[in-house]
Amino acid sequence: MFKQICFFRKRPDMSLDEFMDYYENQHSQLAKKMGAKPALPNAVRYVRRYLTPETNPVTGEVHDCGYDCIMEIWWSSREDFEASQRIISDPARLPMTIDDEKKLFASHANPIVSCVEFDSPMGPNGEPTRAEVRHGA
Repeated sequence: MFKQICFFRKRPDMSLDEFMDYYENQHSQLAKKMGAKPALPNAVRYVRRYLTPETNPVTGEVHDCGYDCIMEIWWSSREDFEASQRIISDPARLPMTIDDEKKLFASHANPIVSCVEFDSPMGPNGEPTRAEVRHGA
């Protein structure tokens, strides 16, 4: 499994609630609105994680990490990820994406990384745990 992670900062004139509402109801639906079926070809999972700074229990301070949202997409392979990047950067599609992102993000300079994950055994007797993605009911 291959994971893409993107870090986003909301526009400074938006509240976090406005940012979340636009991202969930507009931006995350953009590919579908452009007629893509499925919206993210070969993606296994697409998640947005909205961040709220909390008190560090060691220092007692609240530290802003600099981002309002972490977006994650899981792919079956790096090739599937690279194919999606070619679709997103298609010159015919790019202007609509850029225009929509201007309504949402503070900048287009959003870090994008790939990720290798390791799970620690968290079962009551030290056994491995696992998460499962299911489609439908």
